Amino acid sequence: MPISSHHRILCGALITALCWALPLSGSAQAPAGESSPISLFNGRNLDGWEVYGTEKWFVDTDGTLVCESGPDQQYGYLATRDSYRDFDLTLEFKQEANGNSGVFFHASVKGTTVSGWQAEIAPPGMHTGGIYESYGRGWLIMPDSAKEKMLKMGQWNTLRVRVVKDTVDTWLNGVPMVHLVDAKIGSRTGQIALQIHAGGGIRVRWNHITLRKL
Repeated sequence: MPISSHHRILCGALITALCWALPLSGSAQAPAGESSPISLFNGRNLDGWEVYGTEKWFVDTDGTLVCESGPDQQYGYLATRDSYRDFDLTLEFKQEANGNSGVFFHASVKGTTVSGWQAEIAPPGMHTGGIYESYGRGWLIMPDSAKEKMLKMGQWNTLRVRVVKDTVDTWLNGVPMVHLVDAKIGSRTGQIALQIHAGGGIRVRWNHITLRKL
């Protein structure tokens, strides 16, 4: 039988809670005194965020965040007004069309130009969970090819990104995807930014965007 929006939201919250409980295999241990999780998206509006570019970002009637290509079909970003250095971020995404997107961290956005690092979200076989440096060194690390199947195209997925000093770990649907140590990342701080790729025809839905400062 169809799952109601209420039940889906409860299931999403349970998945997010389980992700916080996952062991951090291969990653740096959390410093003492880390904060309680905070919700970056309130399910009602874009308070705390800023839109960059002309692509569309809006809250749907079911309380989820949607990005979709606008008439200009260019890059677009929705970035936090606050900056974050060391953090543990968990969010859900659902690729409803194409799905070429990403989650930037330690980012700085000007217009539709971004500097920083991206945890990739992309169609199947295009390295979701890998780390890419925009306007810099390009791909720093991709998931093993066997892990590409962890992406559930057209369904809800849970992405987790943990950044502690120069160490980055990502998980997709509870499975470790990459582990990266990079001094350049450790030297920076910046915004969290969701991306919509240029080219048109893209639509991605987001929910339960939760961050814990470390």
